Amino acid sequence: MSSRVRVVVAKPGLDGHDRGAKVVARALRDAGMEVIYTGLHQTPEQIVETAIQEDADAVGLSVLSGAHMTLFRRVLELLDERDARDIVVFGGGIIPEADLPELERLGVAKIFTPGATTTSIVEWVRDNVAQPVA
Repeated sequence: MSSRVRVVVAKPGLDGHDRGAKVVARALRDAGMEVIYTGLHQTPEQIVETAIQEDADAVGLSVLSGAHMTLFRRVLELLDERDARDIVVFGGGIIPEADLPELERLGVAKIFTPGATTTSIVEWVRDNVAQPVA
């Protein structure tokens, strides 16, 4: 069994801009993590199913569409329903500062806003996502 952190990187909803998600996925992979990139236009149900099937340690959502409150909330609800809240949820995108406290209250571990470096994202995942036991 692998001892590397497994991260699902997903683009929920109708947003078609995936450059940032791909950059983050590559940075995490280059840092030695296993990354499953789901591609564009994923539903929260598809994202959670992938995370569970892939035995992911974390899910990173990239949301630029303005639907972040709905999408993060639904992913967290589905993880709760599947008894999979040990999967760390983080994300990034165009998310207003005013929405960050509510996302945190819902259970989102971290939001990276525009300007966050890939180094800061990699370091945060390393420090905040439990290392699986080999």
